[in-house]
Amino acid sequence: MFGSVVRRYNDWVKARRTIDELSRLSTRELHDLGITRSEIEFVARRKFD
Repeated sequence: MFGSVVRRYNDWVKARRTIDELSRLSTRELHDLGITRSEIEFVARRKFD
């Protein structure tokens, strides 16, 4: 049980870092990746679910 809490916390940290990094990109850079600014959180969290 404790291991799953730690894993979920680590996934949350990774998703948060991904959101922060994607948020720093320009709209053009996001477009090149096929992501809109409004999709950043969804894309980041989906990766770690």
